[in-house]
Amino acid sequence: MQLHDLKGEKVGLCVSGGLDSRTIARKLVELKIDLVCFSADLGQPDETDIADVARRMEPCGAPTVIVDLKQDMARACLEVIRAQAMYDGGYWNSTGIARAVTVRGLLPEMRQHGCTVLAHGATGRGNDQMRFERYTNVLAPAMKVYAPWRDPGLLTEFPGRAEMQRYLAGHGIETFGGSAKRYSTDANLAGLSHEAADLESLATPCRIVEPTMTVWPDKAPARSETVGIRFEEGRPVAINDQNLDPLAIMHEANRIAGRHGVGLKNALENRIVGTKSRGVYEAPGMELLGTALQQVYQAVLDRYAARLFETLSATVADGIYDGRVFDPAVSAARQAIGSLAHYATGTVTLEMYRGNLLFVALSNCPASLYNEADASMEISEGLNPVSSQGYAEIQGVQARALAKAGQIGEGW
Repeated sequence: MQLHDLKGEKVGLCVSGGLDSRTIARKLVELKIDLVCFSADLGQPDETDIADVARRMEPCGAPTVIVDLKQDMARACLEVIRAQAMYDGGYWNSTGIARAVTVRGLLPEMRQHGCTVLAHGATGRGNDQMRFERYTNVLAPAMKVYAPWRDPGLLTEFPGRAEMQRYLAGHGIETFGGSAKRYSTDANLAGLSHEAADLESLATPCRIVEPTMTVWPDKAPARSETVGIRFEEGRPVAINDQNLDPLAIMHEANRIAGRHGVGLKNALENRIVGTKSRGVYEAPGMELLGTALQQVYQAVLDRYAARLFETLSATVADGIYDGRVFDPAVSAARQAIGSLAHYATGTVTLEMYRGNLLFVALSNCPASLYNEADASMEISEGLNPVSSQGYAEIQGVQARALAKAGQIGEGW
């Protein structure tokens, strides 16, 4: 769709209150297009008051509806942790998680307001344009989608920040100018992703980022802290013996892991559109909870189950990144993970120290496959080493056959 296609439609515009959002909103109002703005409250740590988004949008001339999706976001975070679904470079894809929650949460509100078009401010070079569009397509097939930054007319009128600032200033709208940040940030309860501008150069160190939810390890306390996390069927239910709901779990995990410099990652990832993108990510709570759960999975999954889990986890991670959370393959993978996670109950104690998470103990894990007697290198009532003789002989039959047939390689 282009601007002229919006006549006679009612547009629901996804906004953050930033320069792009205000520019698009004001332009649509100027063209007398029926417009309502929508913003998702995802527990953004860089917004001290989510109502500020509506206040920033107000001068643009269209109402802004803020939808509280914090609980939805928290539940999504815990499902991603349950699936251990990390993307390229082993980072928690906080933005990808948020887009699924945002579109699913905003669409009912848009329908209530009679909107026939969902508009978003994602650029035509990144991943979010695909996520917004695909989620709208699968969740509300009749809803049209307008992507302003793929509209040739708007791109010509607003090729950069300076043009947007001049346009808003011409309408008496404060532009919050000043010096541009050295990178852009997207934030929510799961974490923050920093990219673009100076971070586009691989000669730029990741340390130019000023963390919000965590700290660089050298700024963390020079003393360690232990934390105990209780899991039931792959979901965290308590921290330090305090039972908490999903939102409180995420807040507490972010708080205690963040102060110890946990969860900072630099990644050079593969984008949906085929290019590579560099990002610096912070997700302290996700990293803490995910690492703790990994200890439980190591105890309860046998080798075949663990390999299957890795495949399922990658399917979920790719689905989150590609905007396919609700697709059949990802839904099936999550159900299968649920079957394996059924046994992932236990309490994990970790030590946090300057960006590191160190294993302390695993307890109260009834489905653990680990048996100290079987694993012992000392004489015990576990595995009888004499019993291994027959297994070694069976292995030897095949080994000698391969050698006799000349099929043994040189190795390294």
